[in-house]
Amino acid sequence: MSENENQELEQNKREQPMSFMTKVIITGFVGGVLWSMIGLFAYIFHFTEISPNVVLQPWALGEWKKGVLGYIISFILLGLFGIGAALIYAATLKKFRHYWIGIIYGIVLWGVVFFLLNPMFPSIKTVTKLTLDTNITNICLYILFGVFVGYSISFEHSEMVTQKQQQQDQPSANR
Repeated sequence: MSENENQELEQNKREQPMSFMTKVIITGFVGGVLWSMIGLFAYIFHFTEISPNVVLQPWALGEWKKGVLGYIISFILLGLFGIGAALIYAATLKKFRHYWIGIIYGIVLWGVVFFLLNPMFPSIKTVTKLTLDTNITNICLYILFGVFVGYSISFEHSEMVTQKQQQQDQPSANR
């Protein structure tokens, strides 16, 4: 087997690494879906009054949104919102590699959803009218989402910077 044929074998090809933005998008989507699924369990076990399918309430008509299809579409939609939140984090806070930034980011997201966007969701009571269990559970879910997205993105950014630095240092060592 010639050297040219050996290089063309699939087992000898190097996989191209994912771009930073691809990782941000995947992290946001997975975070949105994961924490909304955990939110469903919190709803099922009565830790919160708010179900993940509440995101469909303003736009979708019919009872289907309260069934399995409604939850699946809600998870996907919340994953898309997670992408948006991850992109915002990547654009503004990616350089901070401390989990406290993710905690603060999660609290800010919770505030945006429950104070600024609350009028869009008529089925969600105001924060003052929700139970303490609901408020604590939802704040915790948002904090966990913020830490998951924030620390993942900050870690990837840090790794990317380190790799670029190593690549820049490598040619100068060979001179």
